[in-house]
Parts: sequence; structure tokens; C-alpha cells
Amino acid sequence: MRDDNCIFCKLANGDIPTNSIYEDDNYKVILDMSPATKGHALILPKDHYKNLYEMPEECVTSAFTLAKKMAVTMTEKLGAEGFNIVQNNNEVAGQTVFHFHIHLIPRYSSDNQKIGWNPTSPSADELENIKNLLTK
Repeated sequence: MRDDNCIFCKLANGDIPTNSIYEDDNYKVILDMSPATKGHALILPKDHYKNLYEMPEECVTSAFTLAKKMAVTMTEKLGAEGFNIVQNNNEVAGQTVFHFHIHLIPRYSSDNQKIGWNPTSPSADELENIKNLLTK
């Protein structure tokens, strides 16, 4: 299933030219047009899913299996010193294109990029409450 109004559907399915570095029946991996680092790429499913929550379990599994395969290959061929695999869901989490995708970001000691968050300090009671909510 495709969304004819989705730019990532068009990229994944060849309607718009890309710098593709991998393709199979279900996914296309393309170089990001505004990369964070050398080799920054996107895994795009050819079917349209808004985000992780909408994807069937088998698609999630195959997408992250592909992410590992690509990370290993890209690290070796690009000489990366580390790797970020980033997947955002919904606007509050940084998703800007609402078609599931995974960022593959090779990391280099000189890339001047920071991918992270500001740690918080929850109390032991807060952690206990969260644990209880998630394990009931």
C-alpha cells in the first residue's frame, strides 16, 4: 500500500530519483539529501506506514535486521568509528516526514555531531511507579 501524496513513498518506489545504496522487494536505502555525516542514509519501506506503531511486527523485524546489515557494511566501507541508528515516531519525538524510516548515521571523531538528550533524575519512587505501570 502506498500513499500517493507521500514523498518517501515516491522516493522508495522510484518515482523520484535517489542515490540508492540498497534495494530489495520491500525496502530502498538512500543517501540522505541533508546528511548529518558522510554516508548518512535512510531505510525506507516501499509500503506506507506512518510510524513504528502502524507497522506489522514482521516489517519491524526486517527493517531493523536490514539496519544492522547496512551499519556493518557502511562502517567497514566508510571507515566510520561508530554508528547511530535513529528512528523517530511522531512530531514530539522529532519525526518530520510521516512515513516510517530509519536513519543510518555513520559517526566519525571529527563529525561535530551530537545525538542525545538531557538526562533527568527521577526519584526511586518515580522509577518504581513507572516500573509498576509497565509490568502490570
